[in-house]
Amino acid sequence: MNMYSKTLLRFSAIFALLGAFLGSHMAGAGGLEFKTVHAHILVVGWLSLFAFAVYYKIFTPASKLLSALHVYSAIIGAIGLTIGMWFYYVRPFNLADTFTTVFFIIGGSILLLSFIFFLMLTFMKTEE
Repeated sequence: MNMYSKTLLRFSAIFALLGAFLGSHMAGAGGLEFKTVHAHILVVGWLSLFAFAVYYKIFTPASKLLSALHVYSAIIGAIGLTIGMWFYYVRPFNLADTFTTVFFIIGGSILLLSFIFFLMLTFMKTEE
């Protein structure tokens, strides 16, 4: 499970850098078009993935399958949600409304599943 901790920590660091970069870009440009994406990159990407990394460093969950589902859905969901938000709110490529909405919903739904998997893990027996 230490592998999961390291993987989540690395992804959280990527999100932290991206969120900080977006924040500095918004401050320098004087525009707030990225505010929603910026906030979710930091909260979902950096903080949540970091918290999950700490969990896997401290505990050994009872279910390896549920742990794998949790970790990979958290990473895919965080990426999908934030890119979907970017497509939806910023509209960088003038993509079809249906595509941006579906991309946003799928990313968010995968992330929601990861939180459900995490909830289940926390109520199962763990080893410290």
